Amino acid sequence: MSASSGFSILLKAIDMNVGFIGAGNLALYMSQGLVRSGAIRASQIFASSPETKKPTVKDLKELGVRFSPDNKATVEKSKLLILAVKPKIMPYVLDELSTMVNKDHLIMSFAAGVNISSIEKKLPPDARVMRAMTNTCCAVKEGATVYASGKNSETSDGEMIEQIFGRVGTVEEVEEANIDAITGLSGSGPAYAFEAIEALSDGAVKMGLPRGLAMRLGAQSLIGAGRMLLETGKHPGELKDAICSPEGATIYALHHLEKGGFRSLLIDAVEASCVRTRELQLQGSEDTTNVEAIKKSIRDGLHLQEILENNGAFKK
Repeated sequence: MSASSGFSILLKAIDMNVGFIGAGNLALYMSQGLVRSGAIRASQIFASSPETKKPTVKDLKELGVRFSPDNKATVEKSKLLILAVKPKIMPYVLDELSTMVNKDHLIMSFAAGVNISSIEKKLPPDARVMRAMTNTCCAVKEGATVYASGKNSETSDGEMIEQIFGRVGTVEEVEEANIDAITGLSGSGPAYAFEAIEALSDGAVKMGLPRGLAMRLGAQSLIGAGRMLLETGKHPGELKDAICSPEGATIYALHHLEKGGFRSLLIDAVEASCVRTRELQLQGSEDTTNVEAIKKSIRDGLHLQEILENNGAFKK
């Protein structure tokens, strides 16, 4: 299927319940985008996690998402099940889901590095599975989502995914072999952009601009550059050259970036994220899981959460 422009002819919410296994940042950002875009009503979204005190759980509830600490409740109420958990927890979650899901569910995993075959082997033989990657920008309807289909996925499944995620950005079907590299590029990409915006605004503050103005101009510059590249279809080098006047300020600035290895660092960053994603595959494809270790990790997380709350870390 081809890439979507992020626009949809659908004006009404899609009549389907969506369930998130996991209630962390990914579930929150995706829910925010789906609700704000009108793709899915908040009352149609379910989420579950044993970590009931996470700040994201509170935010999901305030959005109108139906939350439960029990995955069974989410599975029973949802047609599209989105696996939004860490790779190391995936085997444990799949073992639990294997007795709950059926061929009427579409399972869509966003766990970095966890491949389709390792998911399918733990679920019923007729399970419909997809592997996907997106980024946090779907919260503001500017996400970049890709997906790959499993052996039992149907054409209508891909069409449904494009209808839903086309409302919160771009969406495209890809070969599964490309998803690790895509994770390093667009999955981690917003973090690179935020780092760049912060650094650019620091430079502007150093030269006298107020912080707020510097942040807004830096962010808009990246938004505008990305939009210009997509809409013109021109090579980024051509667009860059158009800004560089002979003996002008921009070419002097680019010379400094080249001396600092700017492009090389970005290449290294994408590579590092991709390599780490492939390492995470080992955690997500294990045949057995250390249930006690996972429970201890959850208990430790809850204990840390309680300490932070008691010390006012989450007070606004």
